[in-house]
Amino acid sequence: MFNILLIEDDAALFGEIRQRLAQWSYQVHGITDFGRVLEEFAALKPELVIIDIQLPQYDGFHWCRTIRAHSKVPILMLSSRDHPSDMVMSMTLGADDYVQKPFHFEVLVAKIQAILRRVYNYTSDRPELRTWRGATVEPVKNTVSSPQGTVLLTKNEMFLLNILVEHKGQIVTREAMIQALWDNEDFVSDNTLTVNVNRLRKKLEPLGLDACIETRVGQGYIATEEGTL
Repeated sequence: MFNILLIEDDAALFGEIRQRLAQWSYQVHGITDFGRVLEEFAALKPELVIIDIQLPQYDGFHWCRTIRAHSKVPILMLSSRDHPSDMVMSMTLGADDYVQKPFHFEVLVAKIQAILRRVYNYTSDRPELRTWRGATVEPVKNTVSSPQGTVLLTKNEMFLLNILVEHKGQIVTREAMIQALWDNEDFVSDNTLTVNVNRLRKKLEPLGLDACIETRVGQGYIATEEGTL
């Protein structure tokens, strides 16, 4: 379970976000004193910080700058103002992403998932090796190895394969795959997902694994397990 610090003074919005994120097994914590945000951040040690730009005492830009000076924790900014300068300022101060209010909750979840997956799944000193149908999937090297040889995948292809193999034997919906890859501009539509899955299959063909990623029409994709073909 990831701990998220939500720096938001709108009690109703805070409660809604906390309730909705709890459905995704995220633990959301708030601020009790908006003049002591840094102290509360240090005490909690969250894996992600979400900061509203409009806050009492000091604005979100101040706290983004202050937290970034002390930590590399990922930061997601929220703003109710339709000012491109807010996004520019957020990124300049070290924020990892930006969401404008009002937002669809699915977009917020997708952004959170993408940040957490990128920061904590792919920067680990010991990324998890996965085995699949006699092959070894190694994210840190972007390789898949089997007795037939080794193929090198692009980062995006490995991202897709890792999601499928993590849930091997289960259908991964197209929506879930697109959400997980939301922060990558190559994956912004249903059509581009299809194209990239086909490219992944082509890469896996020399290992005899291309047919092991099946399309389930109207649902998504599945990395089949041994004996299911």
